[in-house]
Amino acid sequence: MRLLFLGTGTSQGVPMIGCECAVCRSADPRDQRRRSALLIQSGATRILIDSGPDLRAQALTFGVSRLDAVVYTHGHNDHAIGFDDLRRYCEMTGRPLPVHASRATLEMLRRVFPYAFDPTLKVSTYVSAEPHEEVAGREFIIGDVGLTPINVPHGRTPTFGYLLAEHGARKAAYLPDCAALTEPMAAALRDIPVLIIDGLREEPHPTHLNISGAIEAARRVGAGLTYLTHLTHNVAHAERQRSLPAGVVLAHDGLELAL
Repeated sequence: MRLLFLGTGTSQGVPMIGCECAVCRSADPRDQRRRSALLIQSGATRILIDSGPDLRAQALTFGVSRLDAVVYTHGHNDHAIGFDDLRRYCEMTGRPLPVHASRATLEMLRRVFPYAFDPTLKVSTYVSAEPHEEVAGREFIIGDVGLTPINVPHGRTPTFGYLLAEHGARKAAYLPDCAALTEPMAAALRDIPVLIIDGLREEPHPTHLNISGAIEAARRVGAGLTYLTHLTHNVAHAERQRSLPAGVVLAHDGLELAL
């Protein structure tokens, strides 16, 4: 299994419009963060987690020329509003694209993009979705990859994190928007080899873990390598990486993990 970070930024991305801070003006490409998204690759299987507003640019930059399915964490715009750009994948295959999400997220997608779910609309250049409603704790299989949704606290919006397995073996967990580590989450994540988790910034936030909170969550579950994502312009990559404990890494756009 290989994981490619298509985006590691927060909802406004980095650099932010109109900001002149050191990170927004940084020449380090690791400080340029598109909205959070992840590509899972296993054998011939290609799965996208989340389609934010940067999807088209991400697909072109990283050569994402085909997809077998799209999986959603939740319905916030920075994770879902690029849904219409999936149209090209439907056009190339001539088939609907499987879309896996919670009931709440599917309802949001149907409300905003009704044409994608209307079986009477068959236009070759429109996105066409094959919806699959998923529930927490029930694994579903796409090609070589098993995905188990985990309920994750994130304000008032129902949100999933995902346990990722390959041929039945747990490989990683992906929790890009996470406000806290609950006991059920800790039990599900125990001894996970790779933990990818929300580490928004240094200061506390009501709906996201900050960096110290993410590090403590990783320690609590006994994670192997830990990658922090969903980062703001308050985090300078090179400077902050130097002070992180061993086994904790700031993710960046284009980073690929071989598990």
